Amino acid sequence: AEIARGLAQLPAQVEMTLANDGPIAEAARAIVDADDIYFIGRGLDYAVAMEGSLKLKEISYLHSEAMPAGELKHGTLALITEDVPVVVLLTQRAVYDKTISAVQEVKARGGTIIAVAYDSDTEIDKYADLVMRIPDMEDLMAPVAAVVPLQLMAYHVARLRGHDIDQPRNLAKSVTVE
Repeated sequence: AEIARGLAQLPAQVEMTLANDGPIAEAARAIVDADDIYFIGRGLDYAVAMEGSLKLKEISYLHSEAMPAGELKHGTLALITEDVPVVVLLTQRAVYDKTISAVQEVKARGGTIIAVAYDSDTEIDKYADLVMRIPDMEDLMAPVAAVVPLQLMAYHVARLRGHDIDQPRNLAKSVTVE
């Protein structure tokens, strides 16, 4: 019953996320001139990070990588320098503190933190340069809402870079070969 209730609320929660476009457009302006951008998350947030990174690559042609937040110390942290943007997903409460630890590592190196977090999350405000908010919901449902600001951010970046969003280069609208 709880899952059914969560699913029933999801369309309205996605609409609320879409209506809060200001911080998403601001995040796009913050990364439009970046050479590299990293997306991190744990658990389901890592899956969303991969999707966000993929969308950004596909339509903005900006170099982007996604990785599990727990793997940040294995090489990627060496690439974080001042103003390198890192998008962090923080919708999985069970691993929140561990993800914040990764955020602190990025901040210690001068990286720019752009977070996707719940409306009620005030802790991230201590670390993030920008926060794209989603409504509070069950963590299991959060990926559906959390991917929305990332897709919209990719859209805004592509527009700011002057790319044709409807006809991305080297991508087909449908896959016709195996």
